[in-house]
Amino acid sequence: MRIDKFLWCVRYYKTRNMVTEACKKNHVTVNGQVAKPSKEVFPTDKITFRKDQIIQVITVLDIPDSRVGAKLVDIYRRNDTAPEVYQHLELLKLSKDHYRKTGTGRPTKKDRRDIDEFGNDIPDEDED
Repeated sequence: MRIDKFLWCVRYYKTRNMVTEACKKNHVTVNGQVAKPSKEVFPTDKITFRKDQIIQVITVLDIPDSRVGAKLVDIYRRNDTAPEVYQHLELLKLSKDHYRKTGTGRPTKKDRRDIDEFGNDIPDEDED
């Protein structure tokens, strides 16, 4: 089965076109070699690809006939991505929530209250 069809079948990408674009940008490798969208994959192949700012590593266990349901994905692949990578992704999401874009002006009254409240939560060392 082609790499673009496999990654689409096991639901890592929403469309085959998205997988093709990732292959063209050299974000997908099979057994350490950069893969074109037409690269054939076989059981025991190790696929590495970059998606959502993390590098995922999967091993092909079996080849599906067509796109499979989310509950059946584990039959066809084994996720070898380190858990620390997912923790790093969570930290990125949390940091983006509190990021203030440049040029948005001064903090609002609510921002000021939040900043003041954050500073009040820290106990003074002199009070001991």
